[in-house]
Amino acid sequence: MGAMRPPVAAALGVVAAGAAGLAYARWETQAFTLRRVTVPVLPDGQPPMRILHLSDLHLVPGQRRKQDWVRSLRDLRPDAVVVTGDFMSHMDAVPHVLDTLDPLFDVPGAFVLGSNDYYAPKPLNPARYLQGPSQVEPLRRPMLPWGDLVDGLTTNGWLDLGNARATMKIDGREVDVRGVDDPHISRDHYDEVAGPFDADADLTLGVTHAPYLRVLDAMAADGADLVLAGHTHGGQLCVPGVGALVTNCDLPRKQAKGLSSHGGSALHVSAGLGTSPYAPVRFACRPEATLLTLVARA
Repeated sequence: MGAMRPPVAAALGVVAAGAAGLAYARWETQAFTLRRVTVPVLPDGQPPMRILHLSDLHLVPGQRRKQDWVRSLRDLRPDAVVVTGDFMSHMDAVPHVLDTLDPLFDVPGAFVLGSNDYYAPKPLNPARYLQGPSQVEPLRRPMLPWGDLVDGLTTNGWLDLGNARATMKIDGREVDVRGVDDPHISRDHYDEVAGPFDADADLTLGVTHAPYLRVLDAMAADGADLVLAGHTHGGQLCVPGVGALVTNCDLPRKQAKGLSSHGGSALHVSAGLGTSPYAPVRFACRPEATLLTLVARA
């Protein structure tokens, strides 16, 4: 038999590389990673404060490995937990979410919801995702039992920050905290919580699911030391050396994940722990939780 013609060999090579890339992208969704980040936002002389930032679990029944990994984070002994939305992606997920987070309920906590806590996911053409922020069509999606989720979280002592503000006690210190409901589906009403943060607080903290600039601008202008967000999945499919191709909102791509600054506030965007069940892939963007160690500015 003669040698394989170059065009045929090249085509087979492309197919093989694509299959290998897809297999890796499926594997990476289970490569749960703990990030550790130091954030200099506390007043001079303050001891460190440790906040566990979780986001975008997108839990569905049967994800035991993810659940066990999240439960193990209690061993970190954080001073507080903040979850920036998209806890679930299935009609029957609420008990699984609460069971997963149960070891952390003895730690002060706060949360906001994301669009996937309200509406069941549906298949999406990936090409549309690259064209701009995804569109949620509520009339075409079943409503998830988000009220049961909120009841379960608040019954266990965590604060619901959907268009709300509160004072949290973390490690004996006062934190002036406020949040908004998900801007990605226009449920944010920052005007209901707007105004200068408490200048006497040990920390001023803003929380949102989707980091749209209108929310970040307002929180920074009101004096937030730190803003936490999720939603972006860190780009989910990234190009090594380039980074995220999209953020699924109007946040610049260079801020798709990790620590940056915005208008004088520190901003941390979590790449999250899950994906839509209809897009179970990640590439160069491992699922993550982050232990933020807040330290004095000096």
